[in-house]
Amino acid sequence: MLPWKRVLRPLTALLVAAAVATVPAATAHASSAPSTGWNDYSCHPSAAHPRPVILVHGTLGNSVDNWLSLAPYLEGRGYCVFSLDYGQLDGVPVFYGLGPIDKSAEQLSAFVDKVLAATGAAKADLVGHSQGGMMPRYYLKFLGGAAKVNALVGLAPDNHGATLSGLTNLLPYFPGAEDLIKATTPGLADQIPGSAFLTKLNAGGDTVSGVHYTVIATKYDEVATPWQSQYLSGSDVDNVLLQDLCPLDLSEHVAIGLFDRIAFHEVANALDPAHATATTCASAFS
Repeated sequence: MLPWKRVLRPLTALLVAAAVATVPAATAHASSAPSTGWNDYSCHPSAAHPRPVILVHGTLGNSVDNWLSLAPYLEGRGYCVFSLDYGQLDGVPVFYGLGPIDKSAEQLSAFVDKVLAATGAAKADLVGHSQGGMMPRYYLKFLGGAAKVNALVGLAPDNHGATLSGLTNLLPYFPGAEDLIKATTPGLADQIPGSAFLTKLNAGGDTVSGVHYTVIATKYDEVATPWQSQYLSGSDVDNVLLQDLCPLDLSEHVAIGLFDRIAFHEVANALDPAHATATTCASAFS
C-alpha cells in the first residue's frame, strides 16, 4: 500500500469533515515552483512598502493554491510577496500543514531568514490563513521571530483551536480516535482545543511585544469555531469581524482566504495602517 494511503485511509469521519471544510479548490499546481509571479527573489521592497510579505497557507493547503488571489492582489499594490510550503508528511503530495506545528514553525523561521537575506529588509510581515495565521505565533514567541517580524495578519486563524463546529467534542466518545490522529496527522492533533501544543502556545498571553497583530474573522466560520475563539488578547491587537465591515459578506472559513476582497482590503490596511482606508462592501470592487 502506498504511504499516503496508509496515512489517510484510517482517518475517521471527523477528518473527512475537516478536509471538506478546509481544502481549497483543486488546481494541481506544482507548489514548489509557482509560476504566478510571486516568490521573486530579485524583488526589492520599495520605500512605500519596505517589508516583504510572507504568505502562510492553512491546513491541507500549499504555497500556491491558497494564494492565487491574495498574492496578485498584494503584488498589484507594490509589495514583494513570498509564500512557503510547510508541514509536509512523507508520501503526501500537495496537501500540507499536517506535520507537527512546532516543526512547521521552524520551517517558517528558516524561510523568513531566506527572504530577509534576499530582499535586504530588516523585517517581514506575515499573512496567514487558518493554521497559517496561528502557527507563526509559535515562531514569534519561542523561535526569536519577534525580532524579524513587524506584523502578523491572520485570516480565520484557529488561535485557540479548531472545533469544526463542535465535532472535536465527539472525540472522547471514540476511543483511540485522538491517538490515531496524533500518530497519522500530528498537525491536526495540535489544533484540537486543549492540545499540549495550544496550551503551551497560549500560556502567559496570546502575543509578544513588538509585533502588530490583526485577526480577520467571519461569523460564518465552520472550522475555527466559535468564531470568537480566533480573537487575540493583547496591547497591540486589532480583532476584526468581516460582517461589521460589510453585513452582506457571507464568506466562511475557506472563502475568506481564497477570494474575499473585503478581507483582502483589510489585510492591506493592516500592512500599511498609515494609509488605511475604510473597508466597506464597496471594497469588494477595489
